Amino acid sequence: MKLGLTRELITMRAAREFKDSDYVNLGIGLPTLASNFVPDNGNITLHCENGMIGYGRIVYDDEIDPEQVNAGSQPVMLKLGASFCDSAAIFAMIRGGHINVAVLGAFQVSEKGDLSNWRRLDKHLGSVGGSMDLVYGSRKVIVVMEHTTRNGQPRIVKKCTYPLTGRRCVDLIITSLAVIEVTLKGLLLKEVAPGFTPEEVQKVTGPKLLIAPDLREIDL
Repeated sequence: MKLGLTRELITMRAAREFKDSDYVNLGIGLPTLASNFVPDNGNITLHCENGMIGYGRIVYDDEIDPEQVNAGSQPVMLKLGASFCDSAAIFAMIRGGHINVAVLGAFQVSEKGDLSNWRRLDKHLGSVGGSMDLVYGSRKVIVVMEHTTRNGQPRIVKKCTYPLTGRRCVDLIITSLAVIEVTLKGLLLKEVAPGFTPEEVQKVTGPKLLIAPDLREIDL
């Protein structure tokens, strides 16, 4: 059986979307790994809802400071110039349109860019957190996720069946198999994982995919 991108490679590809001077919010779960692929000497500022601005990669062992954690409670390093503030200021940045990119995980994304990422129908647990603010307050929303569920069902669907976080809010989907842009005409397949064909990606995707004329292999 062929394997797609690992979790680390999915987030490495997501980090390539960050541009100089961007303020980027990384959601809990898979998105937090993207901080490991942001250059320490770059001009990209990571922002999280628990009050930290300007953090870096996840740290281990002797590097850990328990008071320096990201939104997923993982210990992280601080970059030169990092700062701390309260939740009111952090959310004012989001609601004020000052976040260039938000990277979020998802249970489902629809063909229109609807997002479901806070509760599954078979689970009574779930918390929206800052996701609803992020999907409408950020200038670009990127979803990172496995392409299918553990049972092999598509996560990219015609219509979300889980409770929505936001409607028509996702701009780009990066999965273990593909990079897909949400457009007004439909879902545009732009890149495929090494060793996979567009037909194989379509087989495990709910909606019909449009094929980019410059379709290429994911380049990391």
